[in-house]
Amino acid sequence: MLSMVKRLWSEERGQGMTEYGLILALLVIGVIAVMATLGPKIAQKFTDVQTELDKAPTPTTP
Repeated sequence: MLSMVKRLWSEERGQGMTEYGLILALLVIGVIAVMATLGPKIAQKFTDVQTELDKAPTPTTP
């Protein structure tokens, strides 16, 4: 068991995966920051569009 842990610790293949994980975590943090900043503005735009659609007359079919 100890030899397996030593082998995994010294093996370099897992470092690439760790780097990908760190990059992914950084991207997720960036997306969360952007959504926290722009989220209320985007929600307001959807509300504005819904309000304008509610005001629009309903078309009638002949």
